[in-house]
Amino acid sequence: MKETTKELIKSKIRTIPDFPIKGIMFRDITTLLKDADGYKIIIDDLAQKYKQMDIDIVAGIESRGFIIGGALAYKLNLPFVPIRKPGKLPGEFISQEYSLEYGTNTLQIHKDAIKTGQRVLLVDDLLATGGSAKASIDLIEKINGIVKGVAFIIELPDLGGSKVLSNYDIYSIVEFLGE
Repeated sequence: MKETTKELIKSKIRTIPDFPIKGIMFRDITTLLKDADGYKIIIDDLAQKYKQMDIDIVAGIESRGFIIGGALAYKLNLPFVPIRKPGKLPGEFISQEYSLEYGTNTLQIHKDAIKTGQRVLLVDDLLATGGSAKASIDLIEKINGIVKGVAFIIELPDLGGSKVLSNYDIYSIVEFLGE
């Protein structure tokens, strides 16, 4: 993606200070999503990047990963698998707890969401510390899926998430450094 397009995408992402707690600079993609051209640009960019990759399923992390992952799965003509917060999945599931920059949380996936050996692209809106992405990868691998890539709209490199995910192919559209 051209640098001017990246700057356009960054300009459509709103920053909300002290959310959800004091000291956090929350990168809000709702302002990007409500811009049809901006939304199209990010989905097209991700589709272009992954259309030739041998992927069987797109998985998205609740909740903003659903918005990106669902649209991307549709564009790539692939199924979509949600990775959810507790209490949202009916049927049999497995859980994984993780840490984030302001606490802990748990994610879950259906035990039958991915067949053994299926190749998965994991999608979310933002890579910060890497906690939710790593927990999602652990869930996918526990049910014998193969993580082929991990994609984000935004990366916050100063928070070290790419180091946590260094064994995986990571792609992010834009970065916010030291902000």
